[in-house]
Amino acid sequence: MQLAKQLALFLENAPGTLARLADALGQARINIYAITTSDTVDHSVVRLVVSDYRRALQIFEEHNVLVVEGDVIMVDGFNQPGSLSRIAHKLANAKINIEYCYCATAPDAKKGLMIMRVSNPKKALKVLNS
Repeated sequence: MQLAKQLALFLENAPGTLARLADALGQARINIYAITTSDTVDHSVVRLVVSDYRRALQIFEEHNVLVVEGDVIMVDGFNQPGSLSRIAHKLANAKINIEYCYCATAPDAKKGLMIMRVSNPKKALKVLNS
């Protein structure tokens, strides 16, 4: 488990927007570790954890994309029933709120990566690593 920077981008909700974002990151050789999108009527919010967030931030700002950076926890955990329950209980017992999280794993994968936005990332990291 480790702290990471997440970039939240506010983009036009239109065909090709995500493709252009992926092109820009690919051309800069920036790997996407995690991504989630949500939409509203007129825009999308894309949250990313990438291999070089500083360079990605610079690229997005050069293209006049509104970007907000924040701290998240990357949880590299086992892909098995009860894993989220154990993590959520540890954080709840420490009075740390999970604001949101996202992850994906292949059904046969032994491990997966979860991104968590929590109320106190540094404390959460200590709690989860103890």
